[in-house]
Amino acid sequence: MSAVTPDTSPNTTPEQQLLRTKKVMDALDEWGLSGEQILVVLDLPESERSRHLAKYRKDTPFPSDEKVTCRVAFLLGIIDALRTTYPRNLQMGARWMAEPHVRLKNRCPLQAMLEDGETGVVAVLSELDCAYAWELSGSKIN
Repeated sequence: MSAVTPDTSPNTTPEQQLLRTKKVMDALDEWGLSGEQILVVLDLPESERSRHLAKYRKDTPFPSDEKVTCRVAFLLGIIDALRTTYPRNLQMGARWMAEPHVRLKNRCPLQAMLEDGETGVVAVLSELDCAYAWELSGSKIN
């Protein structure tokens, strides 16, 4: 786990969990990930198969697994940061996710997340959200 974890409060309602699930699945689909890649990015349990993803697009929230919940929170941070970075053109988020970036070792964010797991997801979130990167650095205002 990373040094700074996102809010993974267990006090969310089933409706909120379902909305989060749909929001993440919509973004992963928009970014062009395959079923197998979605399983990797979400860090779903090995018992999950790509054919099971349809239920998450419809009416089933992600499993209440600590790793999945944390990964979903990071992904929601990325989705929100893309929305605020490109408020007038939501399709730019998908484009940004597919373009190579120097601070990601000249890899696109999707590649970094797939190859580096949670570390890659955190690196992408840090690249997009300077406030998160600041918190992650341990910097403090005196």
